[in-house]
Amino acid sequence: MADLDLKKELKHLYNPPAGQVTVVDVPPLGYLMIDGAGDPNTSEVYAAAVEALYTLAYSVRAISKRDGLAFTVMPLEGLWWFDEYPDEPVFLTPEHKARFKWTMMILQPEHVTAAMVEQARRDALKKKNLPALESIRFETLHEGTAAQIMHLGSYAAELPTVTLLHNYIRAHGTLHGLHHEIYLSDPRRVEPDKLKTVIRQPFRPA
Repeated sequence: MADLDLKKELKHLYNPPAGQVTVVDVPPLGYLMIDGAGDPNTSEVYAAAVEALYTLAYSVRAISKRDGLAFTVMPLEGLWWFDEYPDEPVFLTPEHKARFKWTMMILQPEHVTAAMVEQARRDALKKKNLPALESIRFETLHEGTAAQIMHLGSYAAELPTVTLLHNYIRAHGTLHGLHHEIYLSDPRRVEPDKLKTVIRQPFRPA
């Protein structure tokens, strides 16, 4: 039996068209989450957080697989905001990155429980000395109505895509909730101009 792949099960949430804004109803979903601040390109805290997230995600998968429920580990996701301007659009430009607040996340299948996550944490800590593992929580996020779009290209070139998304929202409602990005490509293996990123923004319809 093939591994459960939530990208396929939730295709409408993880494979929107490029160049076209779509509206989705995002149900409550369970994530491994860790919070932090600073420029993701230079922050050691960010690098440690991401390493710990993936370590715990694969540890959860190992437990699930032993129970006969193998699944594909989902891609990294991030919520981004500025404390000073909570209602302003988030544009991922170099001059702003040092002020970022972020929550990095990895989606978990419905059958994953808090008890499984705690066992996975204990298992992971026995194998790796990663203090950030202790800061990861298992939490439900309910975004509800959201607009989203696929961005093709480098993270630094997101501004036109984000502008298109926010212009759509302003024409149909108001921004609500945090800027959300889903990193479908591994930047270590994919050229910048070929990266695929889902950009999502919850909003309140007019």
